[in-house]
Amino acid sequence: MKFIDILRDHLDAFNQTYEQQITTAMRQAIYSMLSCRTNTERTSHWVCQSCTHTTDYPLSCGHRSCPQCQHNTTIDWLNKQQAKLLPAEYYMVTFTLPFELRVIAKHQPELIYQAMFSVAASVLKDFAHNSKSLGGEIGFTGVLHTHSRRRDYHPHLHFIIPAGSFNKDKRQWRKSKGKYLFNAFNLATVWRARLLECLTKKLDITLPAAIPKKWVVDCQHVGKGLPALKYLSRYLYRGVLPDKNIISNIDGHVSFEYLDSQTQTNKVRTLPAIEFLWLVLQHVLPKGLRRVRDYGLLSGNFRKLRQQIQLMFAVAGAVFLLAEEAKRIAAIRPCPCCQQPMTFMGIYLNRRPTSLAVTT
Repeated sequence: MKFIDILRDHLDAFNQTYEQQITTAMRQAIYSMLSCRTNTERTSHWVCQSCTHTTDYPLSCGHRSCPQCQHNTTIDWLNKQQAKLLPAEYYMVTFTLPFELRVIAKHQPELIYQAMFSVAASVLKDFAHNSKSLGGEIGFTGVLHTHSRRRDYHPHLHFIIPAGSFNKDKRQWRKSKGKYLFNAFNLATVWRARLLECLTKKLDITLPAAIPKKWVVDCQHVGKGLPALKYLSRYLYRGVLPDKNIISNIDGHVSFEYLDSQTQTNKVRTLPAIEFLWLVLQHVLPKGLRRVRDYGLLSGNFRKLRQQIQLMFAVAGAVFLLAEEAKRIAAIRPCPCCQQPMTFMGIYLNRRPTSLAVTT
């Protein structure tokens, strides 16, 4: 069962029900997904070298919310992040937006998400600077998730942080000892104060009357970092619900499977098809908003310094955890006549090769 099939079957009813809530970004995502692998304006041209059979295939839409696309984009990101891993312990720090502010986030997602990133990053940098076990330049990668495992609207940020810092003056790497990085309660207190200040004073946003005094920030040890990176990569570029998790579409009701975070068991959630579509499409991000960001030592500006640090570790005899490179999916199509592999000849526009066509 494919999400796009459900979208196509119930699109009119969905538009009618959620007409006032559908954003421009959602409409663009819907158009892209419905045209994915069906739009014949641009096609890929393939030739069989065995029997000379030729055929054209519609292109994928490439939208980051499409469950059919972006697999290789995800693989590329994961390989790039693995190359940055240091032989250190890693932590995942999660900053959650409280329920009372989620209505504002839904109506002004770009402002709120940008504020969440900037405030959370400043909190982590200041805690590292003031830490007795760190006290230098740190690096971390942040990823925005807008959903819970049940796919309800639940904006939060995950940050992957190696437990170490670099002292520029001494040209020395300082390793944090033990299985503790920052106090989660102190992080939550500063996170609350700074984000509220940012929303009210910088962005001039009127806040609801009832805002909880206690916010949620979680700080967990995650070993060498690779498992956390793989977890984050699942939801970066291929939508929020893989097609394989949709298990039925019967009598206008869709059921999908998810992993319950409390019991660590698979559970099934069933919704009317129209509500199911909204559950998924409400997580479409504003155009141009970056879901994943690198800071400090893990950013592009620190590439040379990061390589020097890795070299220092290697000279000191540190063992790097060499992760097996995730493999890209090669474009292979069997010939419908003889079943032999076909050769990709290029991208065609209106049946004519464009200047970008690639020949082999």
